[in-house]
Amino acid sequence: MRPKVVIAEAIAEAGIEALETHCEVVNGVGLDESELLQLLTDAQALIVRSATQVDAEMIERGPHLKVIGRAGIGVDNIDISAATAAGIVVVNAPQANVISAAEHAMALLLSQARHVPRADAVLRSGVWDRKPYQGVELFGKTLGVIGLGRIGSLVAKRAQAFGMRVLAHDPYVGVDRARQLEVELADGLDELLSRADFITIHLPFTAETAGMINSETLARTRPGVRIVNASRGGIIDEDALAAAIRSGRVAGAALDVFATEPITESPLFELSQVVVTPHLGASTREAQDKAGIDVAEAVAGALRGELVLSAVNVDIGSDVTEEVRRFLPLAEHLGRVFVDVAMGLPDRLTVRIEGRLAEHAVHPLGLAVLKGALSAVSSVTVSYVNAPALAERHGIAIAEESSSESTEYVSLVRLTGTVGGREISLAGTIGRRAPMLVEMFGYEVDLPLSQYMLIVRNADVPGLIGRVGTFLGQLDVNIANMVVGRSSVTGEAAMMGIDIDQPLSPEVVDAVRNLQGVEEAQFVQLPLV
Repeated sequence: MRPKVVIAEAIAEAGIEALETHCEVVNGVGLDESELLQLLTDAQALIVRSATQVDAEMIERGPHLKVIGRAGIGVDNIDISAATAAGIVVVNAPQANVISAAEHAMALLLSQARHVPRADAVLRSGVWDRKPYQGVELFGKTLGVIGLGRIGSLVAKRAQAFGMRVLAHDPYVGVDRARQLEVELADGLDELLSRADFITIHLPFTAETAGMINSETLARTRPGVRIVNASRGGIIDEDALAAAIRSGRVAGAALDVFATEPITESPLFELSQVVVTPHLGASTREAQDKAGIDVAEAVAGALRGELVLSAVNVDIGSDVTEEVRRFLPLAEHLGRVFVDVAMGLPDRLTVRIEGRLAEHAVHPLGLAVLKGALSAVSSVTVSYVNAPALAERHGIAIAEESSSESTEYVSLVRLTGTVGGREISLAGTIGRRAPMLVEMFGYEVDLPLSQYMLIVRNADVPGLIGRVGTFLGQLDVNIANMVVGRSSVTGEAAMMGIDIDQPLSPEVVDAVRNLQGVEEAQFVQLPLV
């Protein structure tokens, strides 16, 4: 059956069409909360914008949810902790509206500086009066940018085109990045507040940023400052801002976002020095189309079990490169093979990346190994989100190592660990056509990973290969491929890796183990390779 995706708020038609290729899309736009909750009882995915509050109760009412998609950047309307505890991936569209948001911030900046809304309204009322609307130029002024992320950087670049000096405060931005943007870094927020003629805010709403701009910080601003917020509501104390404007400390403000939305009454609305818009930062045709398409692709990827770069509740470290992404399925399969052949989860597990692949961030590969290993034994769906928590619950200590040296292969993923006091090791790489198992228990093999595999460790004596093959043939089990390898240590034992066309019952595997000369046999079933 195709996974069911509930769309609670309107997204671009292009995004819906992208989902319909592989999913059953259910339109929940305009439904009340009880109707929406009913749709979630058998849904695998939910897509929202900013209006739908996805709280713990809603998450609990969607027991089969695997992914929640936010068609936009901010995810403060989603209970991330509850989603993570349930193993649900939360994805967004972080790049979709950055241009539109940056342009709207500039529109607010210019509108406030030149009194555009007031002058427009007065002229439309039939009055030609220029005198009250004398504005100020942006040229030569200092713009204080609080938050130099994607949108803040774009605003800085556009402000520079107007001849503004840009001063930024962002503890996560280094000197090299600031130099690249031709931006001066302030020595703390207070310096920015005291020097900036204009201030624009580009931060997420968090416990740390809530109420950041308040009566105390406003008192430290340069007299006559003008403030713009097109990021998230709640960062500015709106009552404090209104008081600062009335006192003359702040010359004016322009806001697109508010602590409570929708909002139709505010002390700020009574002030002529304030420009307001109803959360229009992402309201362009281009941004809406891109947000719908981006979130649809992220949701579809998460439903396929892929590691999605826009997942906000998965710690993947630095960006996942294409080379690492190519090895993720191999790492996941190796984790599952490890648990199947060891007949249990390891007490400790080391993921070692060797060769060229070690030049990249290896943490995503460790996550993939955990996901595969836990999927072999878990009664719940294992995702990149809940794999670390499940590993901790099972008492698995994992270590990640990397080395640029690899003797035979360009890149190699090696797993070693202990299960019940027994040392287990295996390694794999990507061959010309498919992921391959190249080493197990010290045996060198070249077995392409497939859906059904039989791993046999046996005495290195004549007739053993034929004995196992004949036995499987008598059961009408077709052998698609077989590889053999000898121990690199003793040479007295051998291993067979057999690719077969159907699953084997535990009774058949036990019968293989009882064949003369067979020392160990394990059946491995992987998700469709």
